[in-house]
Amino acid sequence: MSDQHIDPAGNTQAFRAFANAREQEAEAKPKKSPLVPIIAVVAAIVIIGVAAFLLLR
Repeated sequence: MSDQHIDPAGNTQAFRAFANAREQEAEAKPKKSPLVPIIAVVAAIVIIGVAAFLLLR
């Protein structure tokens, strides 16, 4: 009597190829650079400094 259960994941090699492809996609995504938040904070400090200078002048 044959086994009626069919593995939906295919075989081990297919699953490993799928898992490796997902890992490679995750590694290929560019990492977020902290440059944008740093520039935003510096710009905010400069704007606040200029506003304070103009108000206290």
